[in-house]
Amino acid sequence: MKKELENEVLMVDVNEKVPMKRAIPLSIQHLFAMFGASILVPILFNIDPTTVLFFNGIGTLLYAFITKKGIPAYLGSSFAFLAPTFLLLGEGYSFQSIQGGFVISGFVFSIVAIIVGFTGTGWINKLFPPAAMGAIVTIIGLELASNAADMAGFPVGGTNSPELNPTWVVVSMVTLGTVILCNVLLRGFLKVIPILIGVVVGYITAYFMGLVDFSAINNAAFFTVPQIKLAKFEMTPILTILPATFVVVAEHIGHLKVTSSIVGRDLTKDPGLHRSLLGDGLSTMVSGMFGSVPTTTYGENIGVMALTKVYSVYVICGAGLISIVLGFSGKLSALISTIPTPVVGGVSLLLFGTIATSGLRTFIEEKVDYSKSRNLILTSVIFMVGLSGITLSIGVVELKGMGLAAVVGIALNLAFLIFDKLGIMNEEA
Repeated sequence: MKKELENEVLMVDVNEKVPMKRAIPLSIQHLFAMFGASILVPILFNIDPTTVLFFNGIGTLLYAFITKKGIPAYLGSSFAFLAPTFLLLGEGYSFQSIQGGFVISGFVFSIVAIIVGFTGTGWINKLFPPAAMGAIVTIIGLELASNAADMAGFPVGGTNSPELNPTWVVVSMVTLGTVILCNVLLRGFLKVIPILIGVVVGYITAYFMGLVDFSAINNAAFFTVPQIKLAKFEMTPILTILPATFVVVAEHIGHLKVTSSIVGRDLTKDPGLHRSLLGDGLSTMVSGMFGSVPTTTYGENIGVMALTKVYSVYVICGAGLISIVLGFSGKLSALISTIPTPVVGGVSLLLFGTIATSGLRTFIEEKVDYSKSRNLILTSVIFMVGLSGITLSIGVVELKGMGLAAVVGIALNLAFLIFDKLGIMNEEA
């Protein structure tokens, strides 16, 4: 309910509409909150960022429809798929083949939503206990460390490694330093957009270092259309991408719990966790099918709601509509394409590290007891399999890194659950 004190709006509830003069700046604010992080994903994958913005907007509106306009959530580009996508791109797979993996991931996500609607989430916790999930998420970040260092201008080891690039290092370190300082010094809304600020400062630095070429912007048309590319389906990309699905499921559940605490009611019951998961899964399917990346709910936008106390789903839908409009901007696409690699590298040094740290935080928040052999074994084996470079080839399918670690983790944990049922484990679950 809307509450007012001395003509100042203190809180706008989920289903309340906001006057246009307030709704537009509030929607733009949400767009800015996710912009830096969400466009970073397509830049890393070397695909059109405005196409991704377009499908982020479509996904946000689809999510609002499926959740009966009951959950305020913007769907942006997911970071959980970075490691397997980089792996596949490095092995020569086309992005359209990787899109097929995204589509199947969204399909599995949707199946999980339907199952959760009937059974709840207990089975997810059993399949991926914290000792396993924390390790898998940590691997996602650590696998990307060499990519971040390379983009930042640092040599990444080996006899054929390129030498340090001083110009790139200066730009990447200015970018990284800006993001860090924004995180620890700024307050209010500015603290919510450190990545965007870091990219802007890094871009300006790169311009003065001679790394920015504006010719693409000058030659770009004001109006363009999203670059639609249909997904192709191959088994190896599908199996490599698939394990990340459960990471996003866990992340999504966590985000919905936080959003529930902010708005003051349990959104997992009404409109329901199953609807929320289904909205995200279908959005990922649509995005992957037509040339974009998997979607996920965004912590940055949850932070904006906490700061502004404006929870209106109509404001979020407004951000989605603006995102769709930006998908037709040729000038914006050209501008984003001119962001130099070291700027992205500087942001990535922190961003990929925070992905790894979020996995480690799982161990702490879930109070994982490593005096229990099952927890120690799960985390240890998953880390070693995921980070050692071990590759498992089954026919034309090749698994390694986070994908192989997730499969091994599931197999180990299922074995432990079977031993529990048989009563032969030497310690309690």
